[in-house]
Amino acid sequence: MADPDVLSSPSGSDDDNDIVTEGSAFVHNEPAQDDKDLPKVESEMEVLHEKVKKQIIKEGHGKKPPKLATCFFFLMISYYAVNYRAWVKSTSHKFEDSWQEQRPIELILGKEKAEMAGLGIGIASMRSGERALFHVGWELGYGKEGNFSFPNVPPMADLVYEVELIGFDEAKEGKARSDMTVEERIEAAERRKVEGNDYFKEKKVDEAMQQYEMAIAYMGDDFMFQLFGKYRDMALAVKNPCHLNMAACLIKLKRYEEAIGQCTIVLSEDENNVKALFRRGKARAELGQTDAAREDFEKARKYAPQDKAIVRELHLLAAHDKAVYQKQKEIYKGIFGPRPEPKPMRSNWLVLFWQWLVALVCRLFRIHRSKAD
Repeated sequence: MADPDVLSSPSGSDDDNDIVTEGSAFVHNEPAQDDKDLPKVESEMEVLHEKVKKQIIKEGHGKKPPKLATCFFFLMISYYAVNYRAWVKSTSHKFEDSWQEQRPIELILGKEKAEMAGLGIGIASMRSGERALFHVGWELGYGKEGNFSFPNVPPMADLVYEVELIGFDEAKEGKARSDMTVEERIEAAERRKVEGNDYFKEKKVDEAMQQYEMAIAYMGDDFMFQLFGKYRDMALAVKNPCHLNMAACLIKLKRYEEAIGQCTIVLSEDENNVKALFRRGKARAELGQTDAAREDFEKARKYAPQDKAIVRELHLLAAHDKAVYQKQKEIYKGIFGPRPEPKPMRSNWLVLFWQWLVALVCRLFRIHRSKAD
């Protein structure tokens, strides 16, 4: 079975199991509730600690990681990447939202700051892909004094966290991400990418996306900004396929706007990337953005003129446009109706005959009346 990101065809049509058959540096499932308000969760409250309670919003998968799993440090700790929102419980004031900011938070259990002690207890109970709500007492949050810089949290404020655990890493390097060399970070990202491909082949799309998210997390904007030359090329050779594979997953999940975002990230680095153009065109076509989709497909065909998948998509767009035209034609025909047939004009002699006949009748009537008088 071919690797998802080394196929010759941007559509992967030769193998139904390939990821490429089908945005935002980090894609996640947006909560269905209004993110401005404190979320309402009906699940049972679980007590993790005297000051930490948990409600599951969405179940995760796999086993819970061991509390002392080795990850990124030589010390016996675990690394977790999470997306989260946080509110002050008494006022429902939201002071942190990494979903909105499109950035996952790195938390190292056993090394978290004092104000995140309660959050750390909660995250330790989660599985990959799980989303949960944590109610944390002020003693394990920002404490008696609160925080008056950023974030702004009042004194003795109980907190509520909504957390989605992207995954945890038990890296063999035994180093924190910030302490890794460029080669080590690229290697770690490559390992995540391969694991994501394996999940996809097993049709575990959500799990595959989580691995790609973790791979991309190794190469954030701050890291990429420092790279140039061969190191930047090495990083992009791993990072871009992860974005493209994410786009393929998102198209399968019918999350087309996010797929467009993933492709656009790649095109910002490589404006002629055929796979990115093809997948973005496919997502745009699904959203009804036919002109933009056609533009992407045409540009992709310029660089891959023999690719049958691209030609097929262009034919589908042409057929769609023709069908829309015919439908509109029928609608307009029904509104305005057929044009009336012109009435034939009477011959001149017939008109003259009727005029003579009318005059004759009138004359006879007058003669008859005069005799009667």
